[in-house]
Amino acid sequence: MAQLKVAVMASGGGTNLQQLLDRFPSREDPSAAAEVVLVVSDRPGVGALERAHKAGIRTEVIDPGHYESSSAFGRRLIELCRAHSIGLIVLAGYLKMIPAELIVKYRNRIINIHPALLPGFGGKGMYGRKVHEAVLAAGVKISGCTVHFVDELFDHGPIIAQRTVPVFHTDTPESLAERVLVEEHRLLPEVVELIAAGRVEVADGIARVNSPDKT
Repeated sequence: MAQLKVAVMASGGGTNLQQLLDRFPSREDPSAAAEVVLVVSDRPGVGALERAHKAGIRTEVIDPGHYESSSAFGRRLIELCRAHSIGLIVLAGYLKMIPAELIVKYRNRIINIHPALLPGFGGKGMYGRKVHEAVLAAGVKISGCTVHFVDELFDHGPIIAQRTVPVFHTDTPESLAERVLVEEHRLLPEVVELIAAGRVEVADGIARVNSPDKT
């Protein structure tokens, strides 16, 4: 099976990107299921770009604010993904709205990782520390992370997989974030590998992970 070409979009430090680079070292192992070939950020100088440079991965800084419309921004991303034969786009801490044109072109081929158990604690403005503050304010006893396919709404779309962590009464947003991040680092590469193996499908708006003998 040919390697799945992956583009990662990130706005920050890129720790989830690093997990993908570590899991799929395709330059050393051509048999790896996936290969990160492109990293895109809306911000210059962020850690994700530094990690990509160190790994020898092509990078692009594309600020959506420099485009006259969301459609123009979307067309630029589509052009870039086509040029690199991208089969999967991974949002790993990317904080901008994805243009509808890109979502339509790559329907069920864009995934996002969110630091809570969707559909709770998601939506516009719910990212980073704000998510964990909301979880603690709600008094819930379990949090975690979610990987889902991206649609036209923030933190929406078919859920592929989730991991849970306990929430303690002594938690701060920082301590909870640290515990959730450990699970993010485990979950995201696993989901990419499942997709690369052809084991994830969407039917009637619901994502299903098939067992290995059903692909």
